[in-house]
Amino acid sequence: MNDGMDDGMDTATQETRHVVWTGEWVARRLGVALTGGDELPQLLGLALRRNPRRAHLLVSHVLGKHIPQRPDVVHGAGAGLGRRVRALLGDADAARAVVLGYAETATALGHSVADGLALAPYLHSTRRPVPGVPHAAGFEEEHSHATSHLLLPEDRALLAGDGPLVLVDDEFSTGRTVLNTISALHARYPRQRYVIVALVDMRSAADRDRLAEFAAELGARVDVVALAGGGVELPADVLERGRELVAAHEEPPAPPERGAARRPEALRVDLGWPAGLPDGGRHGFTPAHRARLEEHLPAMAARIAGPLGAARRILVLGNEELMYAPLRLAGALDAHLAGTGATVHFSTTTRSPVLAVDDPGYAIRTRLAFPAHDRPADGPGERYAYNVAPGSDPERRFDAVVAVVDSAGDRPELHAPGGLLDRLADHTDRLLLAVVPAHTPRGALPGPLRDSLPGPLRGPAFSSYAPDEVGWLLQDLSGVTLEAPTEEREEAIQQGGAHYAESLPVEYQPSEEYQELFHAALRTSAGRIARAVGAVTETVLAERGPRPVLVSLARAGTPVGILMRRWAAHTRGLDLPHYAVSIVRGRGIDTTALRWLAAHHDPADVVFVDGWTGKGAITRELAGALADFTEHPGFADCPGFDPRIAVLADPGGCVETYGTRDDFLIPSACLNSTVSGLVSRTVLRADLVGPDDFHGAKFYRELAGADLSAEFLDTVTARFAEVADAVAADARDLAAADRTPTWAGWAAVERISAEYGIHDINLVKPGVGETTRVLLRRVPWRILARRGAGRDLDHVRLLAGQRGVPVEEVDELPYTCVGLIHPRFTRGATGADGKAVASR
Repeated sequence: MNDGMDDGMDTATQETRHVVWTGEWVARRLGVALTGGDELPQLLGLALRRNPRRAHLLVSHVLGKHIPQRPDVVHGAGAGLGRRVRALLGDADAARAVVLGYAETATALGHSVADGLALAPYLHSTRRPVPGVPHAAGFEEEHSHATSHLLLPEDRALLAGDGPLVLVDDEFSTGRTVLNTISALHARYPRQRYVIVALVDMRSAADRDRLAEFAAELGARVDVVALAGGGVELPADVLERGRELVAAHEEPPAPPERGAARRPEALRVDLGWPAGLPDGGRHGFTPAHRARLEEHLPAMAARIAGPLGAARRILVLGNEELMYAPLRLAGALDAHLAGTGATVHFSTTTRSPVLAVDDPGYAIRTRLAFPAHDRPADGPGERYAYNVAPGSDPERRFDAVVAVVDSAGDRPELHAPGGLLDRLADHTDRLLLAVVPAHTPRGALPGPLRDSLPGPLRGPAFSSYAPDEVGWLLQDLSGVTLEAPTEEREEAIQQGGAHYAESLPVEYQPSEEYQELFHAALRTSAGRIARAVGAVTETVLAERGPRPVLVSLARAGTPVGILMRRWAAHTRGLDLPHYAVSIVRGRGIDTTALRWLAAHHDPADVVFVDGWTGKGAITRELAGALADFTEHPGFADCPGFDPRIAVLADPGGCVETYGTRDDFLIPSACLNSTVSGLVSRTVLRADLVGPDDFHGAKFYRELAGADLSAEFLDTVTARFAEVADAVAADARDLAAADRTPTWAGWAAVERISAEYGIHDINLVKPGVGETTRVLLRRVPWRILARRGAGRDLDHVRLLAGQRGVPVEEVDELPYTCVGLIHPRFTRGATGADGKAVASR
């Protein structure tokens, strides 16, 4: 392990000296202090994040993200680091290396390092999934406002070699992001050498030791190259003080400069971008690509210069991950205008929320806010351009702005009132728009097919859950009448005239007595549920990867998926994506939902979640459906979906990932939509669901007064802290246990089916949850209860009494109870052989 610091400030960095340190305001109020050499304040300022995970933001003066900077300074800082890496590796290993930059902040820095290295291809992580492009890997940035990074190389062989991997980020702080990255990549593409490159190395001694230990365990060499080193000293109450400062100083974004001059209209400039040249490193950028870009840069700069007229202070503004192409255009434009008195600066928009304070001792003086305009996978959100508006200092004003976006971001939102171009027009005299064609890798889904995939529904428009808790990969059928009386549905289903998923039961309206049973059960079992949630979540994180995409099987799995997501946030600070999809017994899983998931996430990261197992029918249904699933050819070499389901309770012994194998009352099974976000069971009917549609469901808005969904989730979540120690022990025990499915439940169901003359295992519903569903949705025949079962069956006995269904106590039942549906239900009850079912 080797740490390499720059011996001095290079000429580019010398240009960043400031009369007033741009971290003084934060240091004085927040108690944050930088330690290190005199060069550190010249490289960094400080600002306050609007982020609950991390109060402060180190703001680089040479990165070209938050602070406009001369393009030769930005590119020179990265290229200089790249030359040092080449000297460290030697030309032979440099030619075998791959450079990897981090989105969104370090995409241009990493590319500039690759320019200095000269011999290696470049790839940057991305948060923009591209349908049809397989995910080579993914990892987490734990303190970030948006955590999931994807690697989408067009050439899968780019990461498959064994040459050195050079990882580039703007700052190297705790090292956790790097460890996450190396862990994820080394598991798939092991190699012997890694080089970590950053503008500043801010690790503590403990962080340095952790990386050294990690490298030793890995059996690989890890070098660190940085312009400068130091540290950040934080007070113990930094997060609380940060929140208070943000609340006290938060102001509306920079106001428009109205009235002084006519607002400019955005003038579109045709760059003449070379056909087939990638717009950056999202899918890979080779030395041959670099040579081609540099050949065409002067001509593209000339096309921009023409409409600028007499502008003297010019900003070239990149867009989120699109940093390198605008940076190189800015540098070429600066060279083109040399000798004219004009100066060119470069910066980029960002999704990072930062407090703006118009003070010379603060790094982020102004903020322009506008909506995202590239239809991001994680939904619409606010984006920002910092230090573009001049604020109180007219000398900081740009009299021309060149906005550079890729074609994926050239959408109506960009041009709409309040959009980026509208906000920029308030603060400049000339406004140009240059669009770089977004590179389409081989195998990507065609635009029309990609755009035809619908997005997830979210609350409050669909379901009573908060929008970040779950995205429903369903279509809203709330306006369609689908409910039918229970007896009519059962008769149609058993006579073969209808499938159970083609209609909905009338929503059960619980009595006051039943509601009290629910509340009592929740009070009693909340801790037990929290413990099972923790155990299954810890097992998933340990065995299925650090960044799982939770996909719950609607709707019983959805509250469990939300609780697992909450546990991961509570214990690990993770923000896991969570979706709900439909699976229908006998019809399979929603293949349109699978296509959407494969287009937006790595299928290998998907973990399917359900509430509990009965006899294992859905477990088998999922495995069969995924085996039969045929994706678009662009997904041919993409890792497949893993059919293993994670459940809260596995009394049937059907899965290997569970929180417990006890058969106990999970109160969410007691009710229907009123404990499941007011969403119905899913619907699959040919006249409503086409081949490219999501399955459907209804949102029962009218039941909002009876909704207990949030109460269930919050009551269980409140018990997380008290069960943490027990969960840690459970997770250790589960890791050491033989969890091979026994399918004991399936065998018991077959025995019961034969013993009671039913001869159809689909009419035997084992377990507390499934028995409750029988009583709420189907025509129950009888309930089998294990002799001596206690309070877990109070609600079952109440429902059975209300419906006149006998409860029969039996011995040697592997479940707490089993519900039997009326066999071959017609207006009279007959057995599987068509004869009357004998009473017992």
